[in-house]
Amino acid sequence: MAVIIWAGKMKNYGEGKMTIRERWEEIERRILSPQACLSAESRGRERTEEPCAVRTCFQRDRDRIIHCKSFRRLKYKTQVLLLPEGDHYRTRLTHTLEVSQIARTVARALRLNEDLTEAIALGHDLGHTPFGHMGEKVLNELAKKHGLAGFHHAAQSLRVVDRLEKDGRGLNLSWEVRMGILQHSKGQVDVRSGYGLANPSTMEAWVVRVSDSLAYLNHDIDDALRAGLIDRDALAPEMEEIVSIPNSQRINDMIIDVIANSGAREIKFSDKMLAYIERLRGFLYRHVYARANAQIEDSRVEHVLTALFEERLKTNGGSPQEAVDMISGMTDRYALHFFQERFVPSPWPIPKAR
Repeated sequence: MAVIIWAGKMKNYGEGKMTIRERWEEIERRILSPQACLSAESRGRERTEEPCAVRTCFQRDRDRIIHCKSFRRLKYKTQVLLLPEGDHYRTRLTHTLEVSQIARTVARALRLNEDLTEAIALGHDLGHTPFGHMGEKVLNELAKKHGLAGFHHAAQSLRVVDRLEKDGRGLNLSWEVRMGILQHSKGQVDVRSGYGLANPSTMEAWVVRVSDSLAYLNHDIDDALRAGLIDRDALAPEMEEIVSIPNSQRINDMIIDVIANSGAREIKFSDKMLAYIERLRGFLYRHVYARANAQIEDSRVEHVLTALFEERLKTNGGSPQEAVDMISGMTDRYALHFFQERFVPSPWPIPKAR
């Protein structure tokens, strides 16, 4: 098919005059699983747009997410280790990329829509707070204290793409990507009742939910070992065996297992692998997250974010939702800079020499 671009418009010649996008939509119909979500059958956007001549709706959503400001800010948001100084620790951005890589591998193997899967994965943490889950806990308490239903990063990620990006216009993403972002998080506790986190609406969203857990379980072990949070000498033999396995092997074993055991309507692990994963998850919560979130750091994060929240209420007409939006969008270092600017005395400048 020949493609000619003239005066900003694209014309197509040959193959029934199909656009590149329409050709890809036809390829999806031919090769994807009956359980896959086809881009041509998307439930659409909140605001109708002219279809792209080159990209499917999900490819377009992926590109919008990558180019938005919230995605770039993930570079300086905590994953687990607060403000890590080492070059090789994960941040919220590298976590997102690892989730995307794992999810795409699983989706492709199961013949699901890889573009939809990637878009959901790249957007799933856009609403996360500074200082990781410590920040999320504090902001949830502040939101409830000031009359809101609470705060959860999945719901805030949806708010980011719907209402906050592009100066309030939002990214106008497709329904399937939006729901996948909202439904990605299962967490350690059941938060679904308050935030609409029901079972995912698509198989691709199921893949991202599983891949999110698979990514953090593996890279958090890797970072904890690098940071010295895990004392190998104090480990029980069965946990020593788990943490001694190379990270790449653990990830590969889990990916192969979930591909082999997923069915037409569900993405799942074998019982044996699920037991292994739960043991690993329990170990991380007891021996890594509890140490990374030491009480002194918890109290410091609470102090900083509470001060910023109260300060914001004074300057924005008292809107708790606007304060939540402002603070959850901050990076770790911007939150600390903002705190220092507002609440830490500045030294009197030394006079210039005459």
